[in-house]
Amino acid sequence: MIQNKIRANYHTHTPRCFHAAGTEEEYIQAAISHGYDILGFADHGPWPYDDGFVSRIRMVCDQLPEYIQAVHSAGEKYSGQIRVHCGLEMEHFPRYTAWLKDAFYEYGLDYLILGNHYDTYEKDSVYFGSCKTKEHVRRYAQMTIAGMETGLFLYVAHPDLFLSGYPEFDDTCAECSRELLRASRDLNVPLEYNLLGIRKSTERPSRGVGYPYERFWEMAAEEGCTAVIGIDAHTPAQLYDPELFDLAATYLKALGIKRLETLDEEIKTRYFK
Repeated sequence: MIQNKIRANYHTHTPRCFHAAGTEEEYIQAAISHGYDILGFADHGPWPYDDGFVSRIRMVCDQLPEYIQAVHSAGEKYSGQIRVHCGLEMEHFPRYTAWLKDAFYEYGLDYLILGNHYDTYEKDSVYFGSCKTKEHVRRYAQMTIAGMETGLFLYVAHPDLFLSGYPEFDDTCAECSRELLRASRDLNVPLEYNLLGIRKSTERPSRGVGYPYERFWEMAAEEGCTAVIGIDAHTPAQLYDPELFDLAATYLKALGIKRLETLDEEIKTRYFK
């Protein structure tokens, strides 16, 4: 606990995405030992690609039941010490929206978070973490807003990801950020202040302005957006630094942004009303 506040992270990965490490139990143990009250798993979920494409950054459909069972089993083992949720991080791919909605309820997932990494489809698509042109930035905002409008997503992960590879916060970035932020406010879809972006910026030079980006979050405050803090953990060790979480909470408070400490009520309202 921090000053009688709750530490909750709803953005945790597993090795099924090919770029994370650690068992569900190791993540849970790390969270417990470092003062977290809630841990949500949201690994990169599968898509039923109709052309046989096999992704190297996400689980396949056949792994989904095992993933859910593993999270639930580990969570039950530690049920007296921490609350564990099971969700997925997904893009907005319109051709698969109906499948995603059906899968959510069929498999009894708790929530979905919108992590818009690719434009419409993964294969041969723009990676939004490497936006190079103004059109890429506009497309990111367009597709992220469309994803929010589906009503499927609990919050937007790393909403300023498009700045990871973009060289400057120009007028197009400002315009598209403003549109995205107003949609977040009007649709009541919180934005994630992503701590993995901070870790990346300290470990190696960014290809662009990087994220989280200060001006983006100042604008989020101006527009009255709400926020959550997401660790985006890809190893249990990334849960070892609760001080970074607390610094992020202090930063958002200083900006005047309302931070949602937990999302349990939002989960009930969005999915199970």
